[in-house]
Amino acid sequence: MTTRQLLEIAFSSGRAGSGPATWGQQAIWDVLSRLTPADAPRYNIAAAAPLDPGLPLPALLAGLEGLLHLHDSLHTRLVPGEAGRLHQVVDAEGRLEVEVRHCAEPADPAEAGARLHEELAALPFDTATQWPIRVGVVEAGGSARYVSLVLSHTAVDGTGMNRLVADLTALCQGTSPDELAKIREPAQQPLEEAEFQASERGRRRDEGARKQFLRKLRLAPARLFPPPGEPATPGARFPNAVLRSPALPRAVDQVAAAHRVTSSSVLLAATAAMTARLSGSTEAVLNVVVNNRFLPELTNAVSVVAGDGLFHLPDATAEFRDVVRRTNAAAIGAYRHAYYDKLRLQAEIGRLAAEGVPLADRSCIFNDTREMVTASPDTGTGEETTLTWPVEFEPRPGLTYALDALQSPGALSLTMTADPAVLPRPAMERFLYGIEELILTEARTLEAT
Repeated sequence: MTTRQLLEIAFSSGRAGSGPATWGQQAIWDVLSRLTPADAPRYNIAAAAPLDPGLPLPALLAGLEGLLHLHDSLHTRLVPGEAGRLHQVVDAEGRLEVEVRHCAEPADPAEAGARLHEELAALPFDTATQWPIRVGVVEAGGSARYVSLVLSHTAVDGTGMNRLVADLTALCQGTSPDELAKIREPAQQPLEEAEFQASERGRRRDEGARKQFLRKLRLAPARLFPPPGEPATPGARFPNAVLRSPALPRAVDQVAAAHRVTSSSVLLAATAAMTARLSGSTEAVLNVVVNNRFLPELTNAVSVVAGDGLFHLPDATAEFRDVVRRTNAAAIGAYRHAYYDKLRLQAEIGRLAAEGVPLADRSCIFNDTREMVTASPDTGTGEETTLTWPVEFEPRPGLTYALDALQSPGALSLTMTADPAVLPRPAMERFLYGIEELILTEARTLEAT
């Protein structure tokens, strides 16, 4: 049996200010603003964990208050302005609600926490009027036994969420916010990042990145997958497939070490190869999500810094080990030019399209989220690869597929959402199993030599 209680953390004397939104805030807000309220929550960034043997509830609440003082992104609102530009407002004071579920025996705090986490993660945010953070706690026997953090993607990306969880852990273990701020330096706040982006150095970086992005757009193929033979069913939902492979984590690391590349490059190479094979092209073009923490001042930032890089790989159907090596070099170039003003880039792309300039297909998306804190427990069991179809999503115009790599205890999962008119379910299965087979085969070959 559980009972519900709402607590409030009073926050005051925080940093305050206002100014233009950062490139990351603007880019994510633009995506979310085009989604239905029912679809937007799947972009929430969420983390949850049991607390064993438990933590005094006052210590957890004090840790959460310390987080608000450390990271302005948690008490920042985004207000739409003219010409689609956002304005960020950092509030110096306010109240953060914490939903507490009191769990009495014989109820399981972990089960109650998982239910609470699912409820909180399924709700959208109104980022103009609300702070972009939602907290849930399960209390049992006088201690907090489970905590759930759900944030709007406009406030944080996966890397930022890892920093946030690490900071909350340190604060609950007794580190003061001032001590932690010194440890985490440098950690730029969103208003400071926006100031850099408006500076001469920031404008040069933006201009150079957009120039390289546009150059690649002109070089890569305008279409990868052939148009569907039959008209798409209006409003057809996009299926989501999840391949869970216990064998992939070790194999990915083996291939990466043998070829002296990153493990992310191995997964990207396999994705590029299967894109080329299933599309009938020799090339692959992928929109790759990049964490963009290359500037020292952004290393420890708890904000949304991730951006899109354009990855183009000719001859993606070559021998896989060659594809792996070339992918690593091409990926570095994509990462280098992924920090820019997306609104300006979109305006430039629109002008080129209006002039009839052929531009690359950007409908295939790859996102390696393995470093992100797991938002929900791994429910898979056994040592065999499994493929499931957990959910369907609302149609996403302009998307062929989106593929995410996720790390979970004892396995690596590949989750894929695709337009069924272009990639029906059998093709999605071939795609996901094909990625696994490419990597496992290369790992077996390396072991045999």
